[in-house]
Amino acid sequence: MSIFRSYKELNTEQTIDKKALIFGIISMFLCGLGFTIAAPVIPFLVKPYISNPGDQAIVVTLLTSVYAICVFFAAPVLGAFSDKYGRRPVLLICLLGSSVGYLVFGIGGALWILFAGRIIDGVTGGDISTILAYFADIIPPDQRTKYFGWASAVVGVGTVIGPTLGGLLAKFGYSVPMYFGAIITILNVVYGFFFMPESLDKNNRLKEITFVRLNPFTQLVNILSIKNLKRLLVSAFLLWIPNGSLQAVFSQFTMDTFNWKPAIIGLMFSIMGFQDIISQSLIMPKLLIKLSDKQIAVLGMASEIIGYGFIAASALFSFYPIFIAGMFIFGFGDSIFGPSFNGMLSKSVASSEQGRIQGGSQSIQALARMIGPIIGGQIYVALGHAAPALMGMLLTAAAILVLYEGIHVNK
Repeated sequence: MSIFRSYKELNTEQTIDKKALIFGIISMFLCGLGFTIAAPVIPFLVKPYISNPGDQAIVVTLLTSVYAICVFFAAPVLGAFSDKYGRRPVLLICLLGSSVGYLVFGIGGALWILFAGRIIDGVTGGDISTILAYFADIIPPDQRTKYFGWASAVVGVGTVIGPTLGGLLAKFGYSVPMYFGAIITILNVVYGFFFMPESLDKNNRLKEITFVRLNPFTQLVNILSIKNLKRLLVSAFLLWIPNGSLQAVFSQFTMDTFNWKPAIIGLMFSIMGFQDIISQSLIMPKLLIKLSDKQIAVLGMASEIIGYGFIAASALFSFYPIFIAGMFIFGFGDSIFGPSFNGMLSKSVASSEQGRIQGGSQSIQALARMIGPIIGGQIYVALGHAAPALMGMLLTAAAILVLYEGIHVNK
């Protein structure tokens, strides 16, 4: 089964507005492409502004952390606004902010400008949660896990193309991938402005926005108070901390351990996207027949633990084939955890609360990805290149334990 066949089935089953689906798919693709196209070159963009080479890994991870901090505070606001005013205006603003962020980061000129670019992108970084809420509006609950899986596969296509394209474009200058990301994102904004329909019916919109709804910490407490979500969100939080660390140190790790250049780093980044495509096309549909969403999530986390083990071993032995194997195993786990998590999340609340739940989830993820890079950068420098992966094994094992009892109760 292909992505295009699933797309055709979706239109047949639900008579969804074709323009809505196309825009959502393009936006998901650009999220994958835009986020990863810069990944191979970030350490190289930072390098001219760092006098002490030992500080480079810390600055690279701080850039990731600053982005996550901004998403953490902005996500509940954007989620509430999308529930109140509709998905369309919020999503267009998010995409526009991303394009400006890429442009500023590419222009550079000083370290603070690089941070400014990440802040701009982070403040408007609610596009994924808004797109997921957009899809939740047009897809019935019993179909959401399946089609969130296909949405994840579309992101996977973007993440396959993005790093490789970024590595190749870096031959013309390290800033060129950022400019390219800005251009294609602004083109999608233009398309959305003219053709994107609103998905949230006015009768299902939030009546008023309270300050409590905009406070990320209150959002966290409220969302964690939902009984059937608490285990899921705490488990995901523990998982996302080392994920954020790995993502932040990935390029620096391959530079320091294997002396790789942007083109090779970009190719390796593509493994994650490739895993999404394979998993969602061939494996996920079969897993959904035999396993529950929660059981699929645990399978994904177990695979990530094994992947982290291989990555740690590659650092200890400086042997890149082990690293490549580890990334394939980790990528498989990550690709099946995402759609199963989003499926469970979306089924837990009504239509008028989708923006809140997805925004709150993104806040939790942002908090984890804010903490993860900071910890990962520090232990990478202090304890060695294998330390972030070893942390990933421990925290992911803890995440499985948190969710394990819930599986037996609800299976």
